[in-house]
Amino acid sequence: QTPIVFFLQKSIKAGQAVRGLHKSAVGVLKRPAAEDTVTSSFGKFISEIKPQHLSPIVLHRSKRMVLDSIGVGLIGSTTEVFELALQHCQHMYAPDNISFVYGRRGTKLSPTLASFVNGVATHSMDFDDTWHPATHPSGAVLPAVLALSDMIPAHRKPSGLDFLLAFNVGVEIQGRLMRFSNEAHNIPKRFHPPSVVGTMGSAAACAHLLSLDPSQCSHALAIAASLAGAPMANAATQSKPLHIGNASRLGLEAALLASRGLEASPLVLDAVEGVAGFSAFYEDYVPQTLESPSDNGHVFLLEEQDMGFKRFPAHLGMHWVADAAASVHKLLVGVKPGKVSPSQVQDILLRIPKSKYINRPFPESEHEARHSFQFSACCALLDGEVTVQSFSEAAMNRPELLALLSRVRLEHPQDNPANFNLMYGEVQVTLTGGDILRGRCDTFYGHWRNPLTNESLRKKFRYNAGAVLPSDRVEQLIEAVEDLDRQENCRALLSQLQ
Repeated sequence: QTPIVFFLQKSIKAGQAVRGLHKSAVGVLKRPAAEDTVTSSFGKFISEIKPQHLSPIVLHRSKRMVLDSIGVGLIGSTTEVFELALQHCQHMYAPDNISFVYGRRGTKLSPTLASFVNGVATHSMDFDDTWHPATHPSGAVLPAVLALSDMIPAHRKPSGLDFLLAFNVGVEIQGRLMRFSNEAHNIPKRFHPPSVVGTMGSAAACAHLLSLDPSQCSHALAIAASLAGAPMANAATQSKPLHIGNASRLGLEAALLASRGLEASPLVLDAVEGVAGFSAFYEDYVPQTLESPSDNGHVFLLEEQDMGFKRFPAHLGMHWVADAAASVHKLLVGVKPGKVSPSQVQDILLRIPKSKYINRPFPESEHEARHSFQFSACCALLDGEVTVQSFSEAAMNRPELLALLSRVRLEHPQDNPANFNLMYGEVQVTLTGGDILRGRCDTFYGHWRNPLTNESLRKKFRYNAGAVLPSDRVEQLIEAVEDLDRQENCRALLSQLQ
């Protein structure tokens, strides 16, 4: 433990030393390069952004993200994939009791391993937030920021505002990078976006929290780019949560390596003909420099576009068909609780975007079910909703559910693109008597255009956190997150998670 803390103190002192240089020396250090690069502009932004650049809207929205992400991480700590990841870390690495682990009071790991397992927990049920362009921003960043905050000595803990600023830096970098590509706006086909931009976001957040200088921040991004990427073939498997865990862990490692002086390409974010940097991930990548924060402030992307929060643990696309099918359920059984009988249904037609990895007619595991338009639609049609319990083995194997699945057909209308900002879900049910019922959802409740109320978000958090914590601890966590921007340090939040 001592070498890590000693190293961290050296990193922070190094940052303070740069700020304390004689004015003329600072002038030399900040002399603009012959040509400002995209990569250097990102490094400067990460290093120089200040808490006062966080608007009340961004603070409010990012605290909601932190609360939701902690909640899904806590319930995620009850899953098999989390348990396997935790056992692996405990059995294969020497003990290093620094950073907490979700849902395991008293259990601690090294900061990088804690980032990994907590990231796995966050995505283990596909319950974490989703943004547009498509990625899961919080799961890649928050575990790393929490683990690093645990690592920082008690007398140097970041303030609540500094904690939230680092988190927002990580989210902002992800959003900015994805907006450089049109391909990134669509539901992915080749690689899982948080395994790429999430790693960059984690590196950016940790570099800021470590007070790295602009050059070190640029190197942290470039190092992270060499640690990024995971194929979409592993969607709907137990390995998909590893994408988020690795993004969080490897971004933290990139920042720590940069703080030690490790260097990488100074042009990793630039478009350099013949040598791919970040463009290796997006072929239509057209980067732009990121303006440095000024006295006039910086407008975060989170201010312009809210976050998408899920009401049930499944791929975001499932929420459109679930809401559409639930509306048909109400037509059949009324507003009171009730079930739809398969004997009533002759045919089910889903009009959905074309996306191969979420077209799964007969899912064989909970992970496949979370990525199945057909499963979500039939659950909602049968029960009127999709819940955490819908993905249990018993619920998945109900004869009436399997009967409905066998009656599903798909259509992919031209006006329904695989894009979370433009898609819709439509469910058409033909009854055995010949009547046809239709339900359509253009914007589900929880989408950034129709965000969850604070009451709904807290209800979700209480359910998720209550899976592993007593009710008084759950309420204390809610209070700690709500007051985070007013706290001198983040120890109140960290203490509730130990």
